[in-house]
Amino acid sequence: MIEDLGIDFYFEDTYASWQRGNNETSNGLLREYSPKKADLTSFSDEDLFSALFHINHLPRKCLGYRTPFEVLSNKW
Repeated sequence: MIEDLGIDFYFEDTYASWQRGNNETSNGLLREYSPKKADLTSFSDEDLFSALFHINHLPRKCLGYRTPFEVLSNKW
C-alpha cells in the first residue's frame, strides 16, 4: 500500500518529537476532542467518527493545503 501511494517513511528516534512534526500536530488535533489519558471506550462510535471526520477535513500545509480526505480520495 505504501508503494502504491508513493509514501516515504522512516523510523525516528524515541523521545525525539522534533523528528515527527506532522505526527505531533495530529496528536494536538486529537487532544481537542479528548484529554491525553482519556479512555476511548467511553466515547460513542458517533463521537469518534465525528472527531475523525473533522480532523480528516482540515487543510494541511504539508499536503499543499489540501485535506487528508482530498488526497486519499483521489488515490482510490
